[in-house]
Amino acid sequence: MSQNETSLSDLGIYGLTEHVNQMIKTVQPTTIMGNSDDCSVLNHSDLQLLSNSLMLEGIHFDLIYTPLQHLGFKAVVNAITDVIAMNGRATQISVTLGLSNKMTLERTDLLMSGILAACEEYQLDLTGFRPTSSLTGLTIDIAVIGTATENSVVYRSGAKPTDIMYATGDLGAALLGLHLLEREKRVLKDNNYNQPEFGDNEYILRRQLKPQARIQTVKQLEELAIKPTSMIAIKEGLAAASILLCQSSKTGCRIYENKIPLDQKTLKAAGEIDFNPLVAALNGGEDYELLFTVSLQEYEKKQEALKSVGSVIGYITETNKACRLITMADQEIDLKAQGWGKKNK
Repeated sequence: MSQNETSLSDLGIYGLTEHVNQMIKTVQPTTIMGNSDDCSVLNHSDLQLLSNSLMLEGIHFDLIYTPLQHLGFKAVVNAITDVIAMNGRATQISVTLGLSNKMTLERTDLLMSGILAACEEYQLDLTGFRPTSSLTGLTIDIAVIGTATENSVVYRSGAKPTDIMYATGDLGAALLGLHLLEREKRVLKDNNYNQPEFGDNEYILRRQLKPQARIQTVKQLEELAIKPTSMIAIKEGLAAASILLCQSSKTGCRIYENKIPLDQKTLKAAGEIDFNPLVAALNGGEDYELLFTVSLQEYEKKQEALKSVGSVIGYITETNKACRLITMADQEIDLKAQGWGKKNK
């Protein structure tokens, strides 16, 4: 901590809370009481969607190369993506921070500026802020509240055989951005005189450090009068999302390798880093895209319009046909994803 920075112990928990309260503005008509009482008070007439996300220093982020403003913004994107994946709209968030002695008031302000920037961009109200001390590094816990009508909410469990599978955006860039940052971290550790060399890989760095939430997907589907039969967030790779969706729907799937959306900048970076872009797309993380399915009948009627929403990557099958990838060589291989025990390996 420099001499120009303010120790959080000088403010105390209540002083910091009041400091942050002065930065908060509300925009949602459903917010009756924000963070100035024991609980926030909300008034929702539609279905309420609730979700939590937890990010831990050393596990989910590294402050050596992660700007605090970007981290705050990314933490909000991480939280609200789960609501978006239910075809819902996030409206309020509540933030709990575990702050280590490395976090000064100025550094906390940087983190909060990213959180509040995300709130402004995605029209969210910050209705809860609770700081506490941490002995294990920075912790960011965000609870999110969203809404959906009973007729619009989409679950993982609705996919049926012959449904068409779509993925929004492109995949794999965030993991390649992480690999590039880790590579330069190792170089700088070995030689303090070097400067990071990221080349012209701004795209994959941005996808890792400051991703965007796919709130426009919900709006696009609504404008097209399309309700997906199922939907799930792609947070830990396409393979994990596909398997989870199929498990919930009691189906199988076929995904075509040559249909998986990969940006040209991602392919270029993969060549430079010497990392397989297909592996990044299937088993990487933090892309914050959406995997959704539409009925074959809906696809046949609106396939041209759906091109603006996402890319066709495959189709749903009966459950006994398992979850498989069809390779460029027209071979079928089982989809495998991290996060499962031995029986799934």
